[in-house]
Amino acid sequence: MQATDEHGSDRIGAQMILYAIVLGLIVVTLLGVSLARLGSVKTKADYLVAGRSLPAFVLVFTLLSSWIGSGSLLGGAENAYKHGFAALWQAGGGWAGLMLIYFIAPRARKFFAKFTIPDLLEARYNQTARVLGVIAVLFTYTAITSYQFIGGGDILHLIFPVLTARDGQVILAGFVIVFTAIAGMASVAYMDVVIGLLATITMIVALPVLIRLAGGWSGVHAALPASHFTWFGEIRPFTSYYVGPVLADGSREKVQSAFEIFLPTCLLMLGNQSMYQKFFSAKSEKAATHATVGWIIGTVILESIIVAIAVVGSALYRTGEVHARPREILAYTAIHSFGGWSGSKPLAILGALLVGAIFAKVVSTANNYLFSPATNLVNDIFVRYLKPDAPNRQVLLVSRLMVVGLGAWALYQSLGTTSVLQKSLYAYTIYSAALTPVILAAFFWRRATAKGAVASIAAGTLITVSWDWVTPHLPTVVAAIDAILPALIVSLLCLVIVSLTTTPPSESHLRPFEE
Repeated sequence: MQATDEHGSDRIGAQMILYAIVLGLIVVTLLGVSLARLGSVKTKADYLVAGRSLPAFVLVFTLLSSWIGSGSLLGGAENAYKHGFAALWQAGGGWAGLMLIYFIAPRARKFFAKFTIPDLLEARYNQTARVLGVIAVLFTYTAITSYQFIGGGDILHLIFPVLTARDGQVILAGFVIVFTAIAGMASVAYMDVVIGLLATITMIVALPVLIRLAGGWSGVHAALPASHFTWFGEIRPFTSYYVGPVLADGSREKVQSAFEIFLPTCLLMLGNQSMYQKFFSAKSEKAATHATVGWIIGTVILESIIVAIAVVGSALYRTGEVHARPREILAYTAIHSFGGWSGSKPLAILGALLVGAIFAKVVSTANNYLFSPATNLVNDIFVRYLKPDAPNRQVLLVSRLMVVGLGAWALYQSLGTTSVLQKSLYAYTIYSAALTPVILAAFFWRRATAKGAVASIAAGTLITVSWDWVTPHLPTVVAAIDAILPALIVSLLCLVIVSLTTTPPSESHLRPFEE
């Protein structure tokens, strides 16, 4: 028994060393990329939108890395562990949004090459819309950053059990803050190329290996309920994950559940400031359009593989620690399926690379969603209202201080969050209902007015924030609906009704947004 224990301890120790080496190499590589870009950052445009110089190849991977983070790697994987391939409804919302973005990307780059979404809101509407936009972005993006920290902390805890998940959150937060502050958009974008390539290649290679370890596709089918391979599975509204009771298992509830997963993701994609900021960073409209095509292909492939790995992982590990914490299924599967040096060394290296890729994707998403609200505070508050004539050196210093401050706030939020699904739904819904309608209207509806936009942003935010408070006083059939539907409906009604009953914008005001 003692020999067995010693062998097990040696195996665990070797495995930890391997993971430490892989993570160390990833950290050093990313730091090298960031420092290499540091010398090119001399102006506000360099820091905020990489000097508007990003080629299509870089844009593809920075868009891919900014979109696929803990929402997919934790929330989506947890859904797949519980409900199988029906979890793809969440990813499908992003795919639908991407198809529409194909037509938006060149227009966003050609006609409104600004720094932030509030820039756009003020130019198309007014200053009030800008300020409300800053508030919505700030709360949404720091919330998204906070659960990236949770995901990274979970991974570090799985790899190094001597660290608690909370210790891991603090370590990851410090790492992300430093990397994001170094060189701004240029740092984030070129780091994303490295991370995107690592994640895509590693997951594509890992999936067939895991299927074989599970006894082939027939073994996966045999280990899981048949519902895991149907269109809607056993999915139910997000709210039932954390407030209950679970709705009846009927077709209406399943379709409603799929729609409530699909819609917020689609709308967040369509209005995502980080995405528009990348388009503003493109060196040309052609580069923005080509990048969108690559982004669509990469997102469909990678998110499908993520769900597939989680499904195979659920077949391999139906019980144990991961059953209680299914959001960890991807990292858990990589660690426990491929083993350490005492087994097959190629498999051990593949497992370490898979864990490293997951960790790197979380880091990348945290970088993107931390950087984006920092640009809002600098560009939309500091430069716009406090010090319009600030020299570039001062703007860069304030930008880096904002990254540090917002990173600390996101860390604080992460330490008090118990449900990643709940946090992500809240963040997605605020942004989707408050900002996406007015962003799209800025480009595609001439009749949208400033008063209509302000009413829409305020209503979408108010409904989302207050929904959980008012649902106890509503009829059961209404209370069972997720906040995205009422918030979006009220937001759209405010935008349309108020716009149609107020003075339309002038032709000169609309000209920059016309083809």
